[in-house]
Amino acid sequence: MKKINHEGQVDMSEQDNKKRLLVIDDEENMRHMLFSMVTQYGYQTETAADGLEGLEKVEQARSQGRPFDVILCDIKMPNMDGMSFLKAGKDLLTGSTVVVMSAYGTIDSAVEAMKLGAYDYISKPFKADEIKLVLEKASEREKLKNENLFLKKRIKTIESDYSFNDITAKSKAMKDVFYLAEKAARFTTTVLITGGSGTGKELIAKGIHLMSDRADKFLVPVNCGGIPENLMESEFFGYKKGAFTDAKADKKGLFEEAEGGTLFLDEIGELPLSMQVKLLRVLQENEIRAVGELKTRKINVRVIAATARNLEDEVQKGNFREDLFYRLNVLSIKLPPLKDRREDIPVLCERFMDMFNLRFGRHIKSISPAAMGLFYSHDWPGNIRELENAIERAIVLADEDVLLPEHFTGLSHVEPIPLKDTPQDGDMTNLQSFSLKTAKEALERTMIIRALRETNGNRTHASRLLEISHPSLLSKIKAYDIDL
Repeated sequence: MKKINHEGQVDMSEQDNKKRLLVIDDEENMRHMLFSMVTQYGYQTETAADGLEGLEKVEQARSQGRPFDVILCDIKMPNMDGMSFLKAGKDLLTGSTVVVMSAYGTIDSAVEAMKLGAYDYISKPFKADEIKLVLEKASEREKLKNENLFLKKRIKTIESDYSFNDITAKSKAMKDVFYLAEKAARFTTTVLITGGSGTGKELIAKGIHLMSDRADKFLVPVNCGGIPENLMESEFFGYKKGAFTDAKADKKGLFEEAEGGTLFLDEIGELPLSMQVKLLRVLQENEIRAVGELKTRKINVRVIAATARNLEDEVQKGNFREDLFYRLNVLSIKLPPLKDRREDIPVLCERFMDMFNLRFGRHIKSISPAAMGLFYSHDWPGNIRELENAIERAIVLADEDVLLPEHFTGLSHVEPIPLKDTPQDGDMTNLQSFSLKTAKEALERTMIIRALRETNGNRTHASRLLEISHPSLLSKIKAYDIDL
């Protein structure tokens, strides 16, 4: 049997899962009555004789990590009244639902209490049912508040799952890339980023650098295929004055420029074998020697490499050193081609439209469904870079605020794909009545079939073309008995 009194009540071991409620009232009879009433409703209840004692109990409860869920507080009390309690406990009462009570209630006092953070107001004398109703409302408020917090956290989680630095994507493939990149950013280990031309390797490298503890230092990018072989050593390691004929002053190399930061070696597969040996030594010893210098110098540089080549194949062919490959391939991140993550196309299109609208002073608002269907059908051999160029050219050509298929016809590798024929039962000319409802259904069925064919049966992509929600598309597919 539970042991209850107005001072502390019930065995705490039985109360851990109950909601906590505090009654603050200077009338002892009122405290007893409310204590008995709300305890029957399942609350773990405590009482206080005035606002000052109530404030002490609120502080104590919070310090124990068990704050009150609901507080019933009288307005007229000695020492500290209800209004003063609300003001003094402003920071302590977050998370608690406060209901004020008064036998001298007025609209003004109720409004003032609400402004100070009270949730509800009840006038004395009140019936048991009124208290019960107020507590039910408070419980519902708490439930909605918790659900809102959960949804906000969930939305934040979803957003973070699909973004990395300033790169945004919706595909599962890119979510996995972001996960690896975030891991890589925490450490100074060497990273090898692989993927076709235009897949965004440099953007990932930049993101890793900016999310690392080296973000306040330089990220130095270098295209290994763009430096003549006879200049590579001096470009990477620098040279001393007089080291060769044109060396009229000391010059820092790329490694020194990146000191404390990150050196991004793009197209690492283009490095000649002679330079591969020197790079391997730098990675192993963390030291460089400028051309014409006798001593080596320690460096603190994080190396991120990238290539469109298959380095394992290059190792087998003898074009790339196996020991350097393993030294670079400590953590590998492979970027998928755009054709394997078509759900990212709308996100990328929006980003590029915003970018070029700003650059060219245009106000393009959208891409037509037909043009977007062309995008989904195209294989994008140039990947994101090709898509970016296509959007840039279309924005320059467009006369209206919508990009149409004809704005993309002149691009290399991009040709508009005509809509395929639809079934005869969807043909408007075959309708046997003048019913607008029947015509609407026939048109809807026709457009859904076209969209599904354009996206090779991908219903998510088709819903975007049709500009309806995915559940709505599924419902219509079932209603119209479409089997594709």
